[in-house]
Amino acid sequence: MSLLKDVRVAILATNGFEESELVEPRRALEKEGAEVFVISPENDHIKGWKSGDWSEEIKVDARVDQVSPKDFDSLLLPGGVINPDLLRRDLASVDFVRSFFEDHKPVAAICHGPQMLIEAEVTKGRTMTSFASIRKDLENSGAHWVDEEVVVDSGLVTSRSPKDLPAFNKKMVEEFREGKHAGQTA
Repeated sequence: MSLLKDVRVAILATNGFEESELVEPRRALEKEGAEVFVISPENDHIKGWKSGDWSEEIKVDARVDQVSPKDFDSLLLPGGVINPDLLRRDLASVDFVRSFFEDHKPVAAICHGPQMLIEAEVTKGRTMTSFASIRKDLENSGAHWVDEEVVVDSGLVTSRSPKDLPAFNKKMVEEFREGKHAGQTA
């Protein structure tokens, strides 16, 4: 049974993404029948990060300035320390993220990935989790931060770290299957 048949998912990432936080969720999404696309400000390939060093290269399907959020049903934001820090400097990437909230589409972000949500100004009033080092950033942006392996708030799924991937993947698939959420707003 394909829970995500006909669901198109964008994974927004750039160099320095945490390898497991892109690869494992992508595998879970594809297993459920989703069509998954890696979107990036970069051309061709992006390089992951694993155990304190550069790792696997991932093929980029399209540059963020060449696609529309309307082409996708859901968004995944992997973490890694470098990845969201680079992405939040790119206006097209920030606008891409904000559009998913404006269109009430489900979004999943893990570890440092919620930094993009802060930059897109979509965290105020939301209950979220993240890697502990960005807790204060989320609280300062108006989010209510909790220390739980996975948190769901009206179509927004967040988790703390790679150790939470099994729970994160399960909830991400559920929320992406449900589709649009009225409470998912910018």
